[in-house]
Amino acid sequence: MQADPRAARTRARLRQALLEECADRPLAEVSVAALVRRAGVGRATFYVHYADLEALAVDACADVVREAVDALHAWRGTPDPAVPPPALEGFFDRLAPHAGLYRELLSPGGGGPLGRVLHQDLRARSLTERTLAGAPEPGLVASAVAATFAGVVADWLHGLIQAAPDAIALRVWRLLVNLHRTPLP
Repeated sequence: MQADPRAARTRARLRQALLEECADRPLAEVSVAALVRRAGVGRATFYVHYADLEALAVDACADVVREAVDALHAWRGTPDPAVPPPALEGFFDRLAPHAGLYRELLSPGGGGPLGRVLHQDLRARSLTERTLAGAPEPGLVASAVAATFAGVVADWLHGLIQAAPDAIALRVWRLLVNLHRTPLP
């Protein structure tokens, strides 16, 4: 069954309107009224698609989750810990325009509604790849990779880790490569 293109367009307009609203103010100060006015849809239409503003915000930021998962898996062969995939560096560069919104949805340590989505998606991808490769302890390592990445991204966004985007990409890459290489019984 194919999704209704009108519903997809409406959700896209709502996501874009939210990102525009959050460029001017924190999510906590955004009202549904201002959002639907900017999106050009009715209030009832908003509630057909989303339970609340947080649900819309997580959906609007879900692209960053998919981008992060893809960036971490954008290498082939044996990963070189000295050279992170360019997609990973690009990921950290692209966080800046909406960093405030990401900070609201991703609490220090990697929690919060966006942190849960990031952890779930990254763990699932890592688990699948480790299982297909026959690597030991796929569930354990997948959980460790997801928690490490979500925590580092969140702490970096909150200023708990000081580094330029290219430096944090390299540091997190080294951590994750080492997690994958850790010998397990």
